[in-house]
Amino acid sequence: MRKLIPVTASAALVASFLTAMPAAAQWPERPITLVVMYAPGGGTDRVLRTLAGEMSSVTGWRINVVNRPGAAGTLATNFVLNRPNDGYTLLGSSSFGKFARVSGNGQSKSWRDWYFMQAATNLASWSVRPDSPYQTFADVLAAAKANPGEITISTSGSGGLWHEMAAIVAKAAGIELKYVPYGSGQAATLAGLNAEVHIAGGGVHEHIQFVDSGDLVPLQQTGPIDIITENGKLMPSLVNFLPEIRGQLPPNGTYDMGIRRDTPIEIIRQVEEAFLAAVNSTVFTTMAEQQRLLIDVLVGEEADRRAAELEAITATMFQELGIPGAKGPEELGLPEANTFEIWWPPEDYVPLSL
Repeated sequence: MRKLIPVTASAALVASFLTAMPAAAQWPERPITLVVMYAPGGGTDRVLRTLAGEMSSVTGWRINVVNRPGAAGTLATNFVLNRPNDGYTLLGSSSFGKFARVSGNGQSKSWRDWYFMQAATNLASWSVRPDSPYQTFADVLAAAKANPGEITISTSGSGGLWHEMAAIVAKAAGIELKYVPYGSGQAATLAGLNAEVHIAGGGVHEHIQFVDSGDLVPLQQTGPIDIITENGKLMPSLVNFLPEIRGQLPPNGTYDMGIRRDTPIEIIRQVEEAFLAAVNSTVFTTMAEQQRLLIDVLVGEEADRRAAELEAITATMFQELGIPGAKGPEELGLPEANTFEIWWPPEDYVPLSL
């Protein structure tokens, strides 16, 4: 069942968790490690560190956060998957680590090897420096059409979320850009601030503070409506410029936490309870509001289904976009995006009952 947990449920979740703790006091007996698949300081890192901190506050557990960026999340994914199935090593992921298999660097299946829990979703953003010659989305379109492949945009990594979103927007606009990979959304944003690229790619949550301070000028963001920042700055919706794309954009990025699916069920249950309490904490909900994230909690079969669907969408789109090295749906044993509803659940899917 899809769980959109209201903030008012937080106290009940915490009380329930604390009541259950004595019966399972034998775990954890040592610190837990959360391995984040992107570099420190980016959006994924910020969200997962906040979740880990709130999980620690609720439970008293010690959770150490480490970063293993690289290969579109594959390094972190493979590292955690190869650790013992004792719950002491968790995966801090974005979009359920969907880029690992699609990029051709990973083999694990979300619905077979992982139990994922989704906390929130985000929006993609393009911004430029105030001294950029491209002050509007229309300016970029004109320049890119006049000079195909010469306008540069930073991404969080080749084949990663911001690469995918930028490529989709470029295709919809009929332009060709040059994608420059960095290790995280924060690094991609800083590349724009430092004039290393023409356009800073990334997320609204990574750009908004610089938009408010006047250090970045927003060109577009992939939400369906305009965003007005705290200082009254406008971050225009992409549909203002490409109205035909309304309803056609892929789902934006998600923030989630994964645990090996073959971990003892009682440990998975404890981790999920702590995760839900953390998402509903005042600290996390305040952070989400400030960063313009949508709290959208998915666990259980609904999260399994969503993870598989996002992978099918990305495999289909990367194949259409001709992303080098990307694997198409057929190679991955996935359906085309438009037939996912018929395909799910696959024959090898076994839901976990907590």
